[in-house]
Amino acid sequence: MKKVKIITMIVLIILIAMVSFFGVYTQVQNRMENQVKEYALDMDLEGARYIRLSVNKESKDVIKDANGNEVETDEEMTDEQLAEKGYTKESVPNNSEDVLNIENYEKSKEIIAKRLETQKVGEYEISLDSENGDILVQIPENETTDKFVSNMNTVGKFEMIDKDTQEVLMDNNDIKLVNVMYGSNSSTSSSGTTVYLNIEFNKEGAKKLENISKTYVKSTDTTNTTSEDTNTTTENTTNTENENTTTENTTANESDTTENNTETEKEITLKIDDEEIMTSSFDEPIENGKLQLSMGRTTTDVSTLQDNISQASSIASVLDSGNLPIQYDVKSNEYILSDITNTQIAYLAIAVGIVLLIGFIVFIVRYRVNGLLSTIAFIGLISLYLLLIRYTNVSVSIQGIIGIIVTIILNYIFINKLLSIIKKSEDSKKLETVKEALKQGYKQFFIKLIPICISIIVFCFAGWTTISSFGMVMFWGITLIALYNYLITATMLKVKAEK
Repeated sequence: MKKVKIITMIVLIILIAMVSFFGVYTQVQNRMENQVKEYALDMDLEGARYIRLSVNKESKDVIKDANGNEVETDEEMTDEQLAEKGYTKESVPNNSEDVLNIENYEKSKEIIAKRLETQKVGEYEISLDSENGDILVQIPENETTDKFVSNMNTVGKFEMIDKDTQEVLMDNNDIKLVNVMYGSNSSTSSSGTTVYLNIEFNKEGAKKLENISKTYVKSTDTTNTTSEDTNTTTENTTNTENENTTTENTTANESDTTENNTETEKEITLKIDDEEIMTSSFDEPIENGKLQLSMGRTTTDVSTLQDNISQASSIASVLDSGNLPIQYDVKSNEYILSDITNTQIAYLAIAVGIVLLIGFIVFIVRYRVNGLLSTIAFIGLISLYLLLIRYTNVSVSIQGIIGIIVTIILNYIFINKLLSIIKKSEDSKKLETVKEALKQGYKQFFIKLIPICISIIVFCFAGWTTISSFGMVMFWGITLIALYNYLITATMLKVKAEK
């Protein structure tokens, strides 16, 4: 029975090791693909996308009337047509000289950083060239990188304007926050999920929205048309000696009234970066200071729903971060490989493997059967540890690799401590002696580890990704040392000590 237990545990460890080191391959179309999740590598190992944003130096043609007011028109007019209407055309730079200053450069950098955080870019580096205002952004290379790049230099100017007069009713200064919401709609004919862009306005903006929603609302004008019959009065007069009697017979007024209803409405237009998003009016006053705009149609298709959410999230990120005071262009956009190659990482793994092999030989020579069982359990811990790092989405950096090596060293010290205490016991083959040795080893090791554990928890919440990578790797490593050795290594040693 004792041998069956140990063999079962060894077989389980071998299976975990094979999955961790070699993977699980299945046929996908005409190729074999590993179904085990890949490591999430940090930029210093995976490489990164480098984007340089430069201040826009271009100009645009602006048409103004005789009073100097800007005229918006989609019609392309010749110089003669402009002159006939009293218009003039001027070339105006996209960025005027008064906005090109260090304060706006810094503000632009902060807004871009906020957009990256809102879109959950886990790791990024951003720097500013204060001389010319260029902003250099470094982000990880993955399937969402292009989407981030496309939104990075969007100005994000929000306007709610009167459709007819073009008067700006609300702008970015009225926005408190913007996020994405979605919910299910169902009816007798269709059902699905609708994505909404939820714009919440600040106190002043909420008052503006309430007034606007009362003004720009669908209304009905009523015209009353009345037809009246002619009033007829008959007078009969009788003269007597004492009195005159007058009798009036009046027919009742009869009228027919017809109501003519004419629906009229004032409309508002929502614009982002001068591009029209929608034109509409309000069905009822909005008193909660929140405006919800549906993005796309209600759908049950997962791909379409994801596209709608992605589109809404991009707009929300741009609006929530505020509009850039300076218009930027993407000057360069390139992927640069890491200086650390896969070959170098492979050499490091081989070196660690050789050192471990020597350590395992020492275990077996010094502690015999207990050393052999501990070595097998140790291999299982490393295998499970590598899988745990993959499936907890820990971003592995150079510091993370150091954390993995430190965890392996700590586990070696811990196992050596346990085996040493067992060997020094008067009768290392008794089960009670092994249990007491394990208890003593756990107590001595983890009490000394308390300060390190506190530091690791602090590292986990550090804003710097490389430090948080080290912290997360160490956190899972120490947790695994405590649990795995209690469940597997200690169990194997106790089973071996059973009579």
